[in-house]
Amino acid sequence: MNPNRRILLAEDDPQDRELTLKALSDAGMGSRVDVANDGADVLDYLHCRGRFAGRPRAIPALLILDLKMPKVDGLEVVRQIREDEVLRTLPIVVLSSSREERDLIACYRGGVNGYVVKSMEFTDHLRHVRLLGEFWGSVNEPPPESSRSTA
Repeated sequence: MNPNRRILLAEDDPQDRELTLKALSDAGMGSRVDVANDGADVLDYLHCRGRFAGRPRAIPALLILDLKMPKVDGLEVVRQIREDEVLRTLPIVVLSSSREERDLIACYRGGVNGYVVKSMEFTDHLRHVRLLGEFWGSVNEPPPESSRSTA
């Protein structure tokens, strides 16, 4: 993974967060993952405000987003990102326990790039997240910063 590429993980459940961080670490990306604890935290991170006020303004290579979060839910986070000229090209992959068709449809209509259902099997979850991190963190070429409007 390019050392300048960051992954933002948005997960409010401590166990799911730790499991996902382990899988990303196993894929060699553990040191490049930032964590948001809820939807409001994601927006603060992306806009460099609140506890993230001092972070560099770089946009992450990927947002791994849980849907059911407190304060601001995942769908609202997606909506706000896709309406923002600077953030709209940010790749978003939903990592959710929901298999509900309405959630899948709402996410894809909202503009997510992928939807992964959290596996109840420990080894499957690790494998899925590792593959996700490897693709989006190493293989995929994110949009260049210069393609994003600063208006």
